[in-house]
Amino acid sequence: MKDVVIIGAGLAGTLMAIRLAQRGHKVDLYEKRPDLRKTDISAGRSINLALSDRGLQALAMADLDDKAKELVIPMHGRMIHSIDGHKTLYRYSGREEDWINSISRPGLNSLLLDETEKYDGLQVYFDHDAARVDTINKDITIKTSDATAKLDVSDKIVIGADGAGSSLRREMQRRSNQLRYNFSQTFLDTGYKELCLPAGPDGTFQIEKNALHIWPRDGFMMIALPNLDASFTVTLFMRFDGPNGFDTIQSDDQIHALFDKNFKNVKNFFPDLIHEYRTNPSSSLGTIRCYPWQIDGQFLLIGDAAHAIVPFYGQGMNCSFEDCLILDRCIDADEGNWDAILKNFQSIRKQDADAIADLAEDNFYEMRDATADPVFNKKRQIELALEQEYPEYYSKYSLVTFKEEIPYHKAMALGRKQDEVLMKIAANTDDISQVDLAWVFETVKAVDG
Repeated sequence: MKDVVIIGAGLAGTLMAIRLAQRGHKVDLYEKRPDLRKTDISAGRSINLALSDRGLQALAMADLDDKAKELVIPMHGRMIHSIDGHKTLYRYSGREEDWINSISRPGLNSLLLDETEKYDGLQVYFDHDAARVDTINKDITIKTSDATAKLDVSDKIVIGADGAGSSLRREMQRRSNQLRYNFSQTFLDTGYKELCLPAGPDGTFQIEKNALHIWPRDGFMMIALPNLDASFTVTLFMRFDGPNGFDTIQSDDQIHALFDKNFKNVKNFFPDLIHEYRTNPSSSLGTIRCYPWQIDGQFLLIGDAAHAIVPFYGQGMNCSFEDCLILDRCIDADEGNWDAILKNFQSIRKQDADAIADLAEDNFYEMRDATADPVFNKKRQIELALEQEYPEYYSKYSLVTFKEEIPYHKAMALGRKQDEVLMKIAANTDDISQVDLAWVFETVKAVDG
């Protein structure tokens, strides 16, 4: 029963620590930041999360799904806000039981951190920066505010769950020639800025509660997800340069003009618009791919440390949680043989991580551009009608979001085939009420093979 060191007490690291403690391992969890339950450290970078079936299944592994559900607000579809103020709700699924859930990152992380305190063999060290991982000498340099020390991990399993800037991954990159290590980091030309749409009078929701709101515009967009206190976490996605860019729009008059033209129906709901726009950072969005994820059956990357993705499919957290579930299953399959466990894990997960990274980038353009495209929206209406009439049919979105038993790479391949067929049908259809659903269903089934 190996002792385990986990770097990073974010969502994936903390869930994995809890599960390993439940299995009987002694776990030390190191986090460079202070305890978020005692200090506000969001700094305008929280981006609300969409918890769906894959994430819930992983939380259920640790008997935490019901507790997480107490923190969510169901979102049944996308509420599209056109520039003239017209609103249209497009459900995520034609099945009544399928929806995604808005949940705050700090709220969920706090739930997991609270759970760590139930296990004697699990110790969390806040304000402990695992600044350097040495996979050759098998030690970790730990820095605190007043000291630097070496942690001997020669007889421990080390899991890097420390996000896109992972110190363990940096060590793998340093050994790139020896490990034949592949690494890539690509950025969108679009960044994001977070704003807050507060609750209305008497704590009421000022816009529809049970929806993910999207304001698609020409080359940029704004989204909003609901919070339990009736506020909305709003994220503005724009390029950094150009006419509608963060580097361009900086004066009070420019900010007002941007919102007057593009978001007029909600502009007055932002009492601190100018202050928040100026104060909250404009942050970048990128994708990280790397391989291998493990060294010597001892050191392993999970979550964003292995596969950071852009947030547009709502699957970043769900994918990281699913890492924990798959790793747990690998431990069951080869219990005690960590070399086999870690190699099996990376073999299973790499193709799925690549697939959801591709899908997340695709969905950025879909949310920004396609949600305002009449052909795309006809395609979505056909999909929803198919799901209502034929419960065995799942659109690409539903395959990824609601069919947790189907790996991401298979969901992507099948969904793309379906999309190609349905977009052609939608492009040649004036009135979708006249579409022969039985024929469409059989046509899609034939493509699915």
